[in-house]
Amino acid sequence: MLLDTNSLKPIYVQIAEWLEMEILNGNIASDEKIYSQYQLADMFNVNPATAAKGLNILAGEKLLYKKRGLGMFVSCHARAAIRSKRIERNLKQLVLELVAEAKRLDVGRDDLINMLIAAELQVTEEEGSQ
Repeated sequence: MLLDTNSLKPIYVQIAEWLEMEILNGNIASDEKIYSQYQLADMFNVNPATAAKGLNILAGEKLLYKKRGLGMFVSCHARAAIRSKRIERNLKQLVLELVAEAKRLDVGRDDLINMLIAAELQVTEEEGSQ
């Protein structure tokens, strides 16, 4: 992943979100050691302090825990907690915006549901071709 240096979102937040995606996608499992701030700094070509801030966000949310002298590890509940947080923060907001736009455009419920089904099929096909 490349960080978006033009984004209004701070780099350390982008790093935290990238790590969340890695956990959600199963690339980093529960109780597995996470990248160190120095590894992240090297991966994203940022200052180690910036990378540490990204890790600290996740540690503050109890998604990561520290083992003294060994580093940080993924909490056993991290994947479920990230999923719940993203459903509440992202998905529900997107659905509200989608429904509001559909109402503005006078798109009926059945048409909207059909669009969602078509989008789901498209995403499934795209994932299958990768």
